[in-house]
Amino acid sequence: MPLSDPDRILREASQPRILQLWWALRPLTSTISFMNSGAHPDDETSAMLAAMTFRDGFALSYACANRGEGGQNDIGTEITEDLGVLRTAEMERAADVLDMRLYWLSETPEDAIFDFGFSKSGKETLGKWGTSRTLRRFVRIVREERPDILCPTFLDIPGQHGHHRAMTETAHKVMEAAADPEFSGSSLPPWQVSKLYLPAWSGAGQAYDDDLPPPPASLTIKAKGRDPVSGWSWERIGQQSRAFHRTQAMGRWIAAGEERDWPLHLARSVVDGPEDDIRAGLPATLRDLPQYAGAPVLTGALSLAQRDIDNALSAFPDSHGVLDHASNALRHLREAIAMCPDRAAATVMHRLRRKEQQLARVIRLAAEVEVIGRAGDDWLHPGQETSLTIETRQGLAETLDVSMELPDGWKATTDGLRLAPSAPPSDCYPPVHDPATPRAPALRVKVTALGQESVSHLPLEVTPVALPAATATLAPSTWVMTTAAPRVITLTLSDIHPATATPALVLPEGWRADRTDRGFDLHPPETLDPGLIEIPLTLDGHPAMTVRRIAHPHIAPRARAFPAALKLRVLEVSVPETRVGYVGAGNDRVAHWLAAMGAESRELSDSDLTDEAVLEGLDTIVVGIFAIRFREALQAALPRLHAWVEAGGNLVTLYHRPWDNWDPDSTPPRRLEIGQPSLRWRVTDETAEVTCLSPEHALLNTPNTIGAEDWAGWHKERGLYFAKSWDEAYEPLLEMADPEETPHQGALLAARIGQGRHVHCALILHHQMEKLVLGGFRLMANLIAKPAFPPDPDPESGSDHGTEQDGDRTDSAETATETDSAAE
Repeated sequence: MPLSDPDRILREASQPRILQLWWALRPLTSTISFMNSGAHPDDETSAMLAAMTFRDGFALSYACANRGEGGQNDIGTEITEDLGVLRTAEMERAADVLDMRLYWLSETPEDAIFDFGFSKSGKETLGKWGTSRTLRRFVRIVREERPDILCPTFLDIPGQHGHHRAMTETAHKVMEAAADPEFSGSSLPPWQVSKLYLPAWSGAGQAYDDDLPPPPASLTIKAKGRDPVSGWSWERIGQQSRAFHRTQAMGRWIAAGEERDWPLHLARSVVDGPEDDIRAGLPATLRDLPQYAGAPVLTGALSLAQRDIDNALSAFPDSHGVLDHASNALRHLREAIAMCPDRAAATVMHRLRRKEQQLARVIRLAAEVEVIGRAGDDWLHPGQETSLTIETRQGLAETLDVSMELPDGWKATTDGLRLAPSAPPSDCYPPVHDPATPRAPALRVKVTALGQESVSHLPLEVTPVALPAATATLAPSTWVMTTAAPRVITLTLSDIHPATATPALVLPEGWRADRTDRGFDLHPPETLDPGLIEIPLTLDGHPAMTVRRIAHPHIAPRARAFPAALKLRVLEVSVPETRVGYVGAGNDRVAHWLAAMGAESRELSDSDLTDEAVLEGLDTIVVGIFAIRFREALQAALPRLHAWVEAGGNLVTLYHRPWDNWDPDSTPPRRLEIGQPSLRWRVTDETAEVTCLSPEHALLNTPNTIGAEDWAGWHKERGLYFAKSWDEAYEPLLEMADPEETPHQGALLAARIGQGRHVHCALILHHQMEKLVLGGFRLMANLIAKPAFPPDPDPESGSDHGTEQDGDRTDSAETATETDSAAE
């Protein structure tokens, strides 16, 4: 929905014009461009970048490999492609804070350069992404942006995420390839990056465990200071950016005195000069460009432009003085652009055009021009129209002209915007984001001040999203049923467009669909073979698209469209007659899948957790991922749940991170420690061999015998956040390892607790069920089955195995020092 008035007020309060003007002036002080590169959204070095742009004036860019489709999601249930759309939008908001252009190697949700899950190997990563494809995309980005300096965030060393290692390896190659006129992967003109820096700090922490020390520092970016106008430290400005990565639980308070400097190691340079400053050998200001480019004809105009820029900075915060000097600087800059010789254009022109754009922004702000545009609707189908309101204040400008920059298929009407019937949907994976040139539809603001005409661009308050022409949503869109109990599936239809269209299902032989007021009742045949069935939806006989609308308060709305269909997995699985309670935190859909399997289940409210009658009516309680962190009532109810287990309950905890309020000594019924850094305590190879340590254990046999077929077809990885050590009451049931690593035994642990049982499962079963993987459902069915124990010979003892012993079981992987790094 469009912003409410309170939202508008709070947004304005966070962006005072005086601070906008100050930060718009800072990039005028330098002609150096700095590109950070990484694998995922949130890999950028935000605090260092904040100092580089708002203090040093560097033009920033970030080259990101993928959209983070395989990462965690702390705020919702979006996974894979939908999570990629959400994290793309988050990364754009984070880039806006840093005034940083953003480039993606990944171009579509189906792109091979995909966050396929945690990896420990750059070789494995490039094998999946494609080495040549990755290099071609990176070369295109470098040639488009033309950075002077390139700096990956992570090192290419063992103990690092394989995606990070792949991007750092490619950064070394791109320096040569982007400058090579014979490189065939890009038609853009060659560009020589002048310097390649590597981080001279360790990437070890909660997630990673660098095996080798960082290289020696060549220089250090001092970032312990503060911005003189806002008073914020560079670290806090960096965290203002990182706070938009909410799916990754980022954004933390940096107390005074906790700020950092950033040491860098010069890995390669093609310019001369002592390495005592990151600017060494580069054109630091407009005055340096003529000599650097071998174009002395530009000396006069650029020297005058730089003088006026210096005066504009000195005039701050006087808007009139800033406006006067900035207008003069723009006039001299344009003189230089007009006389730039062809031989210097490749070196100079992109810098001058960038300064022209930066001066236009300064002039608009110094002239106290105000332009706000808002559309009446966030979502539009082809043929639809929405209102458009534009508020303006001319301020000190002589003239002000506001018009619309529109995408293909959009048209401005008298008082709104209209989509043509042929308008394409909005791109949910845009390849570039530039805060200075927001994606259309956007506002084009032409200001004439002190005789100089300049143009800048502004986004609408909320950018509307164009949807496909024929859409409908089937719910559920994925479902399962067992071969033993085929059931009628009730399908709900919503979001039908056009509303007059006639929906129909393309049915396999033997199936029947009855139209209902809400959708369809889908009747299977009496006998079903196991396998995957897809049933498409049509509108007026044409394939329909489903639109996944992705909207959260901290991002602009997005939509991902894909063919409308029901995907049904027919399972050979026995579902136990067990009463199951599920405690979730909104980060998985295990409750949905328990119901789909046919289990007798209910979601537990906060009050249910303290209701003895509710607990006594349950055989099994499943705690979803991260729930102990996000459900405060669950944390408070843990002693009661422990007593419920002792009395005969079956408690199943799905994987948690160490920082999810998981206290090894008090969260589980008996001591159980989760390992970190997480790279050491996971198996990323989804095809890794799984060994059953106790083949006769009930969890591997009741009611389903778990065999090799249950480990086939897994998606993303086997599991993560494995247990590191545990009380002797727990029995490890599985062993697995990534290639050339010591096996883990902390993926699935079971302990008899009094007359009950606690099972801790670090396998990503919730994800396997989302991907309709057979083994995910069969394992979950076994986990929820109520165990049958003989009577405790000594009821007073509480547990057959007693309390924690000195000789705790410990998984075999090694640990590393914790830092503030975040896990993917």
